[in-house]
Amino acid sequence: TNYGADAIAEAVRLVADSKAARPIMIDTSHDNSGKDHTRQAEVCREVLRTFEDGQGAVCGLLIESNLAAGKQSWKPDVPLQHGVSITDACIGWDETETLLDEIADSVRRAR
Repeated sequence: TNYGADAIAEAVRLVADSKAARPIMIDTSHDNSGKDHTRQAEVCREVLRTFEDGQGAVCGLLIESNLAAGKQSWKPDVPLQHGVSITDACIGWDETETLLDEIADSVRRAR
């Protein structure tokens, strides 16, 4: 994983020596969630804690989201469910909306 305070500080250190130092975007999905879409909120909230603790290098979060939670496989002649991912498993819109509100509140508090 690479979303905790130490990992973010290390990423900042790694780019600081480059001529194009840049902010850090954190992926709440994939390896950071253990490929378990239901853990994305946990990862997001951990990053928000580091942000609120003064870590200003984080510029954004990648959240795998769709209208409905989960993932479906494409199969010939089988209709797909509307709003369910066919690539990576995603959180649904209701959870996404909650996280977006939490992110906005966290940014307001940190400012």
